Amino acid sequence: MSAHGTEWNVETAAEVLLRAEQTRTDRHPVTEDWPGLDVETAYRVQDALIARKVAAGEKIVGVKLGLTSEAKQQRMGINSPLTAWLTDAMVLEPGTPIPTDQLIHPRVEPEIVFVLGERLAGPGVTAATALAAVESVYAGIEVIDSRFTDFRFALPDVVADNASSARFVIGDIERKPEDLDLALEECVLHMDGAVVDSATGAAVQGHPAQALALAANALAERGLTLEAGWIVLTGGMTDAVFVQPGKPIVAEFTHLGSVTVAGA
Repeated sequence: MSAHGTEWNVETAAEVLLRAEQTRTDRHPVTEDWPGLDVETAYRVQDALIARKVAAGEKIVGVKLGLTSEAKQQRMGINSPLTAWLTDAMVLEPGTPIPTDQLIHPRVEPEIVFVLGERLAGPGVTAATALAAVESVYAGIEVIDSRFTDFRFALPDVVADNASSARFVIGDIERKPEDLDLALEECVLHMDGAVVDSATGAAVQGHPAQALALAANALAERGLTLEAGWIVLTGGMTDAVFVQPGKPIVAEFTHLGSVTVAGA
């Protein structure tokens, strides 16, 4: 029980985080109120949060991977990416401004996006079997928006918060995975015409398919699978940059085209 008398459990935490998102109110980490929150329980909070969204009419359309860079994993003390849920309410059409009036402090990061052609179930998934399940590859930009003040959180907090999910946009160029060298696929990130960062697909767990395999195996430990037709955001290639009103952000890929977003 916290100092405020709240009895913390999975349902309480899900409700608190959903309310923070809906009211655009950032807050201190849940782990400060609920020190016993561990990663396994945090995933149950994440699932309860998404169950509330589904009950309200949203539809699960895929998953996203978080903390896919080895540097970020070392900082957080883990050795595989986080997984989180994507719903249809998070889809942002290309050219549509980021709805900053619905978000707290959005940042964006470029991603290589997979659309699965077949179901992918762990355990034992390798990068090769993961890539074989991928139907199409696209460029993408994810808009992240932590419900925690200044993006300050412990690992269980960000897991419970659905890995800071907010919105995502997918480019219009479709490529087959066998036609690309995804480890070498480069992205240059521009803001207001100036280059702010660049990276290749190797920044994502060495290869985006490796990140996908790790996610499939991690989901299997919770009795979950990746379904055919699902979208998978494979993880930020660069550090996230803050959205600034009126300043377009362009992610320009070598073979996947470019994706542009801007704050409203």
